[in-house]
Amino acid sequence: METVKFTQMKDGDREDYAFLTEHEIEYAAGTSDRLLAAMVDLDKSLSGYKVTRLGHSLQAATRAWNAGADIDWVVSALLHDIGDIYAPYNHDEYAAAILRPFVREQCAWVVEKHGDFQLVYYGEHVGANPHKRDAFRDNAYFDDCAEFCEKWDQASFDPDYPTRPLEFFAPFVREVFARKSYDPAVIRTGERMVMSDDLIAAKRSTS
Repeated sequence: METVKFTQMKDGDREDYAFLTEHEIEYAAGTSDRLLAAMVDLDKSLSGYKVTRLGHSLQAATRAWNAGADIDWVVSALLHDIGDIYAPYNHDEYAAAILRPFVREQCAWVVEKHGDFQLVYYGEHVGANPHKRDAFRDNAYFDDCAEFCEKWDQASFDPDYPTRPLEFFAPFVREVFARKSYDPAVIRTGERMVMSDDLIAAKRSTS
């Protein structure tokens, strides 16, 4: 078969859907490379900062790496603004939707809500509520999102910060997106893990 037989999904048979499943699995295997290509396109998105959107994303991921964060945090920091290209008004939700099947619930939630949390830094200057994040005070991941924004997001607009290149993070992205989607052992619903590890950070600083 080169294509399915049907023109309406309700007319498909087992052979058609087995054929499509094979193609979909093969296509999904290339997700990481498509995401890495999209990261390069961030340089064509919103401008005006002292660093590009790609530079900001790389800097956030570098800060996470330097802090001893694990792979879920590092990849989440790298991809947290990837929605800027196609979803400028809900970029956080867009990025979280991409990450959610493959990283801890903790990290996906932080990425999804980071836009609201970032308002604490600038909301008053643009007519938005700087306290919007307070609606999530009772969430188990509130402190994680506040720390993510303070240490890795809002701080990552420094053109002089030594930032690792995209090629450094590419293996991490490929590893994360090669995972089985929605694996309970990965998602770890309701679990909190520390965002940084001083011992790992010290080891990485010498490498």
